[in-house]
Amino acid sequence: MSDLIQTPPIERYEIPFGCCDELVDAEGTPHPHAASLMATLQRLGPQALKAAGDRRDTIFMQQGITFEVAGTDGERRDRAWPLDLVPRVLTAAEWTTIKRGLAQRIRALNAFVDDVYHAHEIVRAGIVPWSLIVSRPSFARPVHGVRAPGGVYCHVSGCDLVRGGDGRWRVLEDNVRTPSGISYVLENRVAMTRLMPELFAGHRIRAVDHYPSLLLDALRAVAPAAESHPTVVVWTPGPLNAAYFEHAFLARQMGVELVEPGDLVVRDAVCYMRTTAGLERVQTIYRRLDDDFIDPLEFRPDSLLGVPGLVRAYRAGTVAIANAIGTGVADDKAIYHYVPEMIRFYLQEEPILDNVPTYLLSDERSRKHVLQRLSELVVKPTSESGGKGVFIGPQASAAELELQARLIEDQPERFIAQELVHLSTAPTEIGDGRLAPRHVDLRPFAVFGDEIRIVPGGLTRVALREGSMIVNSSQGGGSKDTWVLDDGGPGDLAPGTLPSHRPPRLPDVRYGGWHHQAQQQQQQSWQQIQLSQRQPAQRPTGLRQQQTRQRPGGGPGAS
Repeated sequence: MSDLIQTPPIERYEIPFGCCDELVDAEGTPHPHAASLMATLQRLGPQALKAAGDRRDTIFMQQGITFEVAGTDGERRDRAWPLDLVPRVLTAAEWTTIKRGLAQRIRALNAFVDDVYHAHEIVRAGIVPWSLIVSRPSFARPVHGVRAPGGVYCHVSGCDLVRGGDGRWRVLEDNVRTPSGISYVLENRVAMTRLMPELFAGHRIRAVDHYPSLLLDALRAVAPAAESHPTVVVWTPGPLNAAYFEHAFLARQMGVELVEPGDLVVRDAVCYMRTTAGLERVQTIYRRLDDDFIDPLEFRPDSLLGVPGLVRAYRAGTVAIANAIGTGVADDKAIYHYVPEMIRFYLQEEPILDNVPTYLLSDERSRKHVLQRLSELVVKPTSESGGKGVFIGPQASAAELELQARLIEDQPERFIAQELVHLSTAPTEIGDGRLAPRHVDLRPFAVFGDEIRIVPGGLTRVALREGSMIVNSSQGGGSKDTWVLDDGGPGDLAPGTLPSHRPPRLPDVRYGGWHHQAQQQQQQSWQQIQLSQRQPAQRPTGLRQQQTRQRPGGGPGAS
């Protein structure tokens, strides 16, 4: 019906040169699938949109739904969670392509991780150099030869997608270690239904609130024990971690325990959780900390966040860890270059979603090409995340270009270069109720248990500053609710085995941002705690109260 709605163009809406817009064309006229939404926004008018934004900020600040940003004076200040009130809209046909491409990519990445730690077939075929693989900081030697329960390594994936000026979707990077952001997908939808319910009228939008059920199904599916209801826990570094809100949120929504350092212990190569009734066997751990910190006997010996002997239990096959230890080798930015070839090698298929054109600077010919075009390209460190160390050539000064060229020549293997992608834009409220184009990306989330299931939509991040392509919240970015229109065709996801979850309430808990987790900060905090304080009897929060354990969906604080 939306294609019959005649909506006038947005006034003074200028799409940046070389970009396409998600909701309107070059003249500002809404695309057919967005016509109904844009008509409603125009009917409500700028004042209504601004008033809803004011309510959002007031409610979020009162409820502590904030995150810290650094001011110009270096001070850290709270800021209301930056949810833009104009949703992003994807058609069912468009989502089908994205979903198929992501599932294909995740299968290939999962096969690559298994191959890297076992048969090395892709190495023997001469496709990916073994010297490159073993030189990745995320290559986990302690688990070489260890097969994950069920053969699943990438249990939770969040690939970052961008749409260029030609309208095509491309994968910007893969996240298969501990991807974060799904809690914001769920909370954005709840907030939008309360703040802007008028926008939903007349739309059939695919639900996202069943993600906790899908995740719990996947975690149970890979449990090594044959028990009908294996014990699943969410393992967090602690409340100082930037993504702690999400850790607590997911544990509560799944109805499982949130465990911290000191809550887990290994006895005779079996992992247990300390409770007031004694030790309880744990079959699956959804861990939200990096490999380096999980076991001081195998990785960093100074880690106070890990569980001594956990890798031994993992080797023995008595516990599943999601995501599996060592998956980081698959989302290293140097390895990203080879993902299309992985798809062809492992699946005998052509990639559905393309990579952004990428150059490995360890290759002399590519390095010379990049140095000649450095002012046109983007350079990234291969083993960093969260936007750290990214160099954008077109925005750099002559001195910065010279410095980056020296860094590349000194250590070329530390960097990759990519063609600059002009991110698509979407109408965004800019503070006074008016709409202006702002650049966006998309991070869909997938869970892999018995099969791959992808939640419709994902986390749309938006660069709120005019002209900026930096979508990270820590650098002034925000987020949008992402709609996938339902055309009445087959659903994206098979129904879970658990009862449907009601939409989660907006909790009175601080957000931390979706950027890469800061285990180092939490590690330093734990170093200040005396060993005696880490004993369960002296640290009540470290004991799991069995009498509070409830059925999935009914955990403490769930609504």
